[in-house]
Amino acid sequence: MGAGNTLIYSTVDTLSYKTLSANKENAGKKWLLIDAEGQTLGRMASVVAGLIRGKHKPNFTPHADCGDYVIVINSEKIVLTGNKWDDKKYIRHTGYPGGQKVRTAREILDRKPADLVEKSVRGMLPKNTLGRELFRNLYVVVGSEHKHDAQKPEKFELKK
Repeated sequence: MGAGNTLIYSTVDTLSYKTLSANKENAGKKWLLIDAEGQTLGRMASVVAGLIRGKHKPNFTPHADCGDYVIVINSEKIVLTGNKWDDKKYIRHTGYPGGQKVRTAREILDRKPADLVEKSVRGMLPKNTLGRELFRNLYVVVGSEHKHDAQKPEKFELKK
């Protein structure tokens, strides 16, 4: 700064620079409808998990439930590539000695088709209290009829 030069300080409105942290009340949750017919299970599940988590929103907050409600219809028409229908194993344990139970993806689809989608989405959510709370925002339906018409869900298109 030479002689005659003055330093000009501009006043900035600091209130306009506040970081907004989204929470359940001000997240602007919407209802989305996804048709699983012809969709690959893992690819669809990763998109659904992101929507439930709220990662597509500009006000995404990692520690809060700021995602949308997601309804997945036609869960029985999901697609697995390769030999995964017979090779993919779902293992659980009853808690008793020798209580390990193994089912293939085809067996799960035959018994309860919605479980296949629910298991894959649940595995992509956080493994904590928030993840359990977020999982309640997912509704998987067998067939194309669902009971959430009153919420007026928007159709969400997935890439084929």
